[in-house]
Amino acid sequence: MSGSKDGSIPGCHDFPALEEAHFRPLDRERLFAPDEMDHPPRILLLYGSVRERSYSRFLTQEAARLLARLGADVRIFDPSGLPLPDDAPVDHPKVSELRDLCAWSEAQVWCSPERHGAMTGIMKAQIDWIPLSVGAVRPTQGKVLALMQVSGGSQSFNAVNQMRVLGRWMRMVVIPNQSSVPKAFLEFDEQGHMKPSPLYDRVVDVVEELFKFTVLLRGRSDYLVERYSERKESAEELSRRVNQPAAV
Repeated sequence: MSGSKDGSIPGCHDFPALEEAHFRPLDRERLFAPDEMDHPPRILLLYGSVRERSYSRFLTQEAARLLARLGADVRIFDPSGLPLPDDAPVDHPKVSELRDLCAWSEAQVWCSPERHGAMTGIMKAQIDWIPLSVGAVRPTQGKVLALMQVSGGSQSFNAVNQMRVLGRWMRMVVIPNQSSVPKAFLEFDEQGHMKPSPLYDRVVDVVEELFKFTVLLRGRSDYLVERYSERKESAEELSRRVNQPAAV
């Protein structure tokens, strides 16, 4: 917005398009309310491979161990047996398990191999089974998300970049840090533990950041992602419902 010659903003008190009833000032009590939740942060981890020796699973398990060490309650979803999106009813046991875990979680970790320059179909299928809405509830809205990937070759960020777009689309709070592990077959021992390296240190960075964001945002994430446009739309829908003509 360009200002006037004296630096003031023209029409700064004139808002003809704004519906004042739905425009709200900052609610400091909601934003800075103390965390009164006494349960450990609940974090769900998803990985994108069903191979017997799966490096995305190894990396996910590494992150899970670190999160548990920090005090989180962690669950890892096994994608083996999950049907293709829309190829089974939503009450399929694996679909129900995934959706229940998503609803339970306060934060998530998505970890995919990079295949053909993209996340795997297994990873995308899990994300596609997570609904954008269930009734009036968005299962992912306001949840914190961390992203990781493994590659068989040189370092790449294609998979984490794609997942970042999806996480934002699903209205998750995607943390700034991320992990990409190139030549993953060199980075894990026979037991599936990650070897000491700067790549491992980066994983610790991501886990610490995720844990802190989760503790900081839980209990107030709904307020942080609340929207003027949705308050306005909800009020209009309510008005139409209340004022609809009686059935003849």
